Amino acid sequence: MSLSWPWALIALLAFPLLLGYRWWVRRRRRREAVRVSSVTLIRAALPGRSLWRRRIPLWLFATGLVVLATGAARPQASVPVPSNNASILLAIDVSASMCSTDVQPNRLTAAQQAAREFIEAQDDGSKIGLVTFSGIAGLLVEPTTDKKELLAAIDTLRTSRGTAIGLAILTSVDAIAEINPAVPPTGVELPDAGANLGKYQPDTIVVLTDGRNTQGVDPVTAAEQAAARHVRVYTIGFGTAEPSPLVCNRDQINGDAPFRGDGRPPGGGGRGRFTQIDEETLTRVAELTGGEYFQADDAEALSEVLLDLPDSIVLQRRNMEITVWFALAGALLVLVGVGLSQWWNRTIAGRVTGGP
Repeated sequence: MSLSWPWALIALLAFPLLLGYRWWVRRRRRREAVRVSSVTLIRAALPGRSLWRRRIPLWLFATGLVVLATGAARPQASVPVPSNNASILLAIDVSASMCSTDVQPNRLTAAQQAAREFIEAQDDGSKIGLVTFSGIAGLLVEPTTDKKELLAAIDTLRTSRGTAIGLAILTSVDAIAEINPAVPPTGVELPDAGANLGKYQPDTIVVLTDGRNTQGVDPVTAAEQAAARHVRVYTIGFGTAEPSPLVCNRDQINGDAPFRGDGRPPGGGGRGRFTQIDEETLTRVAELTGGEYFQADDAEALSEVLLDLPDSIVLQRRNMEITVWFALAGALLVLVGVGLSQWWNRTIAGRVTGGP
C-alpha cells in the first residue's frame, strides 16, 4: 500500500492528544472530588461497571480516528488489472527465415498454429492486436475482441525480406496509443519519462521472432521508447540453432521474398541454412520494459509460452485509491465507540435513579 498525501498522517497526532486530554480531565476530577466519610458506602450505592466496558468505547473511538487519519493520506492499494481492460499486441516475425524447417513443417506454420491457439484460449472480452514485421512493420489488425477477424488475419501471413524488430515495437506502441490516452505515441517528447517508474500500463506487447534485427530502429532504442511510456514488452525467441533448409508453400511467400516457384531459395534450397536468435538483445528489451524473455525451440514449447503469457500479463498490478474504504471503516468505528459509551452510561444512570 502507498500513500498519495503522506503528510496528512500528521492527523494521527489526534490520538495521543485525545489520551492526554482524557488523562487531564480525570486528574482534574480527582482534585475537585468531595471528600466523604465513608467511601465504602458510596461504592455500594453505585452500580458496578467492568473495566472492559470503560475501555472498549475509548479504543474503538481512538482506532476510528487513526483509520480516518490514514484515509486522509489517500492510501492506494496495488490490485491486478482485469484482463478485459488490457490489450495484447502480438508482433509476429514474417522474415524469410521463418521458412526454416528445423520446426516442422516450418517455423511460420508452427507460429501461425500457436497464435491461433493463443487467440482461441483468451476470454471473449480480451482485446488482441496483430502486428507483422519483416523489413518493415505494419499493424495488421488493431486491438479487437473479434476472434474471427484475428484468426482470418493469421492465415494471411506472408514471408518477406529483412527483420525489423525495433520497428515492430514502435508500431505496437503506436497501436496502443490509439486506444489508451495514457500512452503517448512514438515521436512525442516525454519530459517526465522517468515519472511513475515501475508502474506499467495494462496494455502489453509480445514480440515473436526467430532472428536478429537487420533493418530499421535498434530494438533497444525502441524498448527505451516503450519503457518511457510504461508499456511492457515480452519477447520470444523461436527456433533452434540447427542448420535447416528454408521451405515455404506458395501461400506463405510474398512477392519480394528470395524464393523460387517451388518454395525454396535460389541457389540450392535443399542445403541447410543457419539462423541465430539474438537472445542478448531480446533479453535486454524485456528487462528494459519490465517484461520477460522466453525461448521456444519447437512448436509445442511456443504454444506453451503463448498460453502461459496471460497469467503474467493479467497479474500486472496498478494502484487504486481506497480512501473511501478507510473513511467508511473509520466512521463506523467512531460511531460504534460513541454509541456503546452512551448506551452503557445510560444503563448505569438508569440503575442509579431507579429507572428502567
